[in-house]
Amino acid sequence: MSFSLYDATVNTYQQILGSTLNFLNKGKSHFEESGDGLTEILNEQLIEDMLPFRFQVLSVAHHSLGALKGVQIGEFGPPTPTELDYSGLVNLVENSLAGVEGFSKEDVNAWIGKSVVFRMDGMEIPFTAEGFLLSFSLPNFYFHATTTYDILRMKGVQIGKRDFLGQLRLNR
Repeated sequence: MSFSLYDATVNTYQQILGSTLNFLNKGKSHFEESGDGLTEILNEQLIEDMLPFRFQVLSVAHHSLGALKGVQIGEFGPPTPTELDYSGLVNLVENSLAGVEGFSKEDVNAWIGKSVVFRMDGMEIPFTAEGFLLSFSLPNFYFHATTTYDILRMKGVQIGKRDFLGQLRLNR
C-alpha cells in the first residue's frame, strides 16, 4: 500500500478539524455555563504579540480548506480578517470540514508537482503543491489549532490531549 498526498493532508485536516470542532463546542458550553460569555474569548491572546483567538480559528479553516482551494487555483495568501462571533467561528470550522471532505483522493494526488505561489505584501514564494501543503500549510494548520486549544485551556475549558487528537486512524 502506498501513502499519498491525500492521506497526508485531507485525512489529517479531517481529524484535526473534527477535534477543533469538538473543543470549540466544549468551550461554548463552558462559557455559557460559567457566565463568562462568548464575546470575551474572541480577542483573547496567549501573549500580547500573538494574534487573538478569532484569528487562530479563522486560520485553522484557512490552512485546511483554504489551502486545498489555493492549490486548486495555484495561489494562496493570508486569511482575510473577519469579525465572526463564536457561533460564526464554529460554523466556519463545520463548513471547512464539510468542504475538505468534498475533495477526492484522485484530484488531490493529481496535484503532485503542480506549482503554487504564496503571495503576501508583494512577496511571492513558489512551491510545488506537495511542498506547500506539507511544509507550509500543515505546520500552520497545527500551529493555529494548537493555539486555539491552548487559549481555551487557559480560559478554563476542561479539555485535554485526547480532545486535541480527535478521531485516531486505527488499524482495524
